[in-house]
Parts: sequence; C-alpha cells; structure tokens
Amino acid sequence: MSNALSVAPDDLRRYRGFMRVTYLGHACLLIESDDTRVLIDPGTYSEGFESLRDLDAIAVTHLHPDHVDPERFPELARVNPGARLLIEPEAIQALAIGPANVFAAGAVTTVGGIRIEAVGGRHASNHDQVSPLGNVGLILTDSAKLRLFHPGDSYDETPGDIDVLGLPLSAPWCRMSETLDFLRAVKPKVAIPIHDGLLNEAGHGAYLMHVETFGPAETTARRLSVGATFDAEQ
Repeated sequence: MSNALSVAPDDLRRYRGFMRVTYLGHACLLIESDDTRVLIDPGTYSEGFESLRDLDAIAVTHLHPDHVDPERFPELARVNPGARLLIEPEAIQALAIGPANVFAAGAVTTVGGIRIEAVGGRHASNHDQVSPLGNVGLILTDSAKLRLFHPGDSYDETPGDIDVLGLPLSAPWCRMSETLDFLRAVKPKVAIPIHDGLLNEAGHGAYLMHVETFGPAETTARRLSVGATFDAEQ
C-alpha cells in the first residue's frame, strides 16, 4: 500500500481500469478512477485532505462535523475551484453554500469518468432525544463497472454488486449485530472499515474481529491506515 497524498496531482491522473481508494481517517475517502478524483466526507476526525488539489468533486453525506468540518471545508473548496460540490440538502445551510450544490437522495450525476448516485435520505436514529437528520449514501461506478458504496451514517440502503464498501464500525447509532446484518446484505468483495474515529487500537481490533469472523464468506476486510490505499480491480 502507498500513500497517495505524497504523489503529485499530475501523476494521479492515470488511474484507468481500476479504482484506487485512499483512507483519510474516520469517514473520509478519496476515490480515483478514469482520470477522476472524488473526495467523500472531509470531517473533523479526518486528516490530510487539506493538501489535496485537482479534485473533480467533493461529496458530503450529511452535516455532522465528523463528516464535514465546517472550519476546513471552505478552504478545501477554495483551493479546488474545479471541484463540483455534491452536498446532502441539510448540510447546504450549515456550510453556507449555494443551493446549486444540493445532492439529494435519488440524484444521479457523472463527474469525469465516475457516475455518482445518492441513495437513502435518512440518518440512522441515535435515540429519541436526537432530532431526525438527513443522510445520503453514495454509490460510485467507474467505466470498468467497479462500484463503491459509502453509506454515510445509515444501514438502510443495501445495494447489490458492490466491489468496495466503506463499512462504518462504531457510532452512537449502530451496534455490532446491525453492522453484521448490513454487511451480509450488501456482500461486497471488499469491506474497508470507516467511521472508526471513536475507537482506540484495541477496540478497533475487537470490532474488526467480528467483521472478519462473522461477515460473508465472499467478503474480504481490508483495514487501511490513514493515507494508505487499496486498488480495486475487476
């Protein structure tokens, strides 16, 4: 595994025939394929995304700060003027950006060589004292038909034919039985643990043990350190 953040943007414009996934901490993923670069959920628990340039899109699944850092997001957008902003509706007001950037459930768009679809619409429930919140899961499909699913904060949507799943491991809104049910329903080829910023090393290992032991036989769990990459191929 390599650290894509150390590679110049011009060198990154060469990913054809495979999809490169870089983990930037917690829920933040950089997806590169077909000369296209899409960043998902640059939040407060994530690191390294500030140095990214030449992005084609920045997508936000919902307004919680661990998925979009309100302090660092404006500068990220400023230094990537060519990036399309694909933002869940309720996050638009919080980020004080224009309505043209709304990306609601059911929306489909193409950015460069990647098709992006928003699914779901509802954040998982924490408990009855927390107000309901919007959330969109994101399905990215490249020209080789490789498919990645980032669910944001929800297990509601379980699309099929997923090659890479960003699998939330730990949150106030989920428990391990629900995580395993979700993983078994999606049955991806590879599950990359995300949403793990609240876990220490021992806790992460305990959660990952359950995923590896009780997940689908056809799924491989690939834990990535911050800045590390995984290349998905057909």
